[in-house]
Amino acid sequence: MRFDRAGLLEGARESWPVALGVFTYGLVFGALARQAGLGTAGALCMSGFVFAGASQFVALDLWGPNLPFAGIFITTLAVNLRHVLMGAALGPWFSRLTPLQAYGSLFFLCDESWALTLARYARGGVVNGAYLLGSGLTVYAAWLAATLLGRVAVAGLGDPAHYGLDFAFTAVFLALLTGLRRGRGDILPWGLAALVSVLAAKALPGKWYILAGALAGSLAAALMWRDGDRSSG
Repeated sequence: MRFDRAGLLEGARESWPVALGVFTYGLVFGALARQAGLGTAGALCMSGFVFAGASQFVALDLWGPNLPFAGIFITTLAVNLRHVLMGAALGPWFSRLTPLQAYGSLFFLCDESWALTLARYARGGVVNGAYLLGSGLTVYAAWLAATLLGRVAVAGLGDPAHYGLDFAFTAVFLALLTGLRRGRGDILPWGLAALVSVLAAKALPGKWYILAGALAGSLAAALMWRDGDRSSG
């Protein structure tokens, strides 16, 4: 499997439109970090070392003089456990890379870079393992730049919903889903994931609904693939 500059550049080139969306809610994170009392260095360190937008927003909700470390740990763990499933989806390709190539790239794994990479690999052709790295670096740069600008320059933002910025998350993910859709066979796992997420959000505390929906959709897709494989055999 190739892992070279061509794949890196391809990933970067195809990711910049999504990176603009990430930049939008990165500004929101930076501004909210300022309101929460998180310093510029602290905000940049969180974005640079954690690099997980959803869990960073969750951490800000819990931020205060007396940090509830256990609560932050458990909540962000629940939010980020979906990355286990995302990594498993890339396994068939990344198992052919060296450990340095694979794990060095996976640091930059996020919802956006994962979705773009999976869609690119599903299109077939020459598969280049560096695509995720190029995509992730582009999103990473946008996230860091927006965090800094939002923390330093955007003051008195107030409620992001007032400006419609809270919809940036949803808009980006809807665009990514459009690129991942392969046909009517996706309706059942996607629909089940959405249904379980909604029900779990009402029944479970915290952010466990994210993992519940992801597991339900993944299980449905796996069962459909197994049944289809058996029938074809």
